[in-house]
Amino acid sequence: MSEQDTLLQFPTDFPIKIMGERRDDFAQTMVEVVLRHAPDFRPETVEMRASSSGNYLSVTCVVRATSREQLDNLYREITAHPWVKMAL
Repeated sequence: MSEQDTLLQFPTDFPIKIMGERRDDFAQTMVEVVLRHAPDFRPETVEMRASSSGNYLSVTCVVRATSREQLDNLYREITAHPWVKMAL
């Protein structure tokens, strides 16, 4: 897929919501994954929300995306992580 095949214009601020098991190190681990693909990501901007049951945690990271390939690689690594249930 080429850059013309996406509706996004790069660079762009792109929110990624990651949902997974509630663990003490879930958010930190997801930030480490995000930083591998978006080194300029600012971890202090992470938003977290626990599920009503308290079993799951959602972590939202807004990255400065520079290409579709960057986002695809980031999503691939996030969704491959065993703690992640879903990423949007």
